[in-house]
Amino acid sequence: MAKARSRLPRALGWFSVGLGITELLGAWNLLRFFGISRGDKLVRGYGARELAAGVALLGPAKKRPWLWARVAGDALDLATMGRGLREPGVRRGRLIAATGAVAGITLLDIYAAARA
Repeated sequence: MAKARSRLPRALGWFSVGLGITELLGAWNLLRFFGISRGDKLVRGYGARELAAGVALLGPAKKRPWLWARVAGDALDLATMGRGLREPGVRRGRLIAATGAVAGITLLDIYAAARA
């Protein structure tokens, strides 16, 4: 159990790195996929946040603060996605599916942070 507990923060770190790079380099494409016409600077900012958390989780730093930072970031992401559902022309099905995925990751992040 202790081994699995130590692997989860690392896995979440790699997930953050991948997501952060995707958001930094592909913000415009992500927004277009969801049918949203603006917000690429915001998405890039979220990508920088993800990348920082991921690098910290993969390094020697204490994991707990960074896991809680991921939870806070998830809350921002969910709020932003909720607001995006009101955008004209949004592809609601895609955004709802992505929101569900983020909600699932949020539960993992909360679990990992509480166990750290």
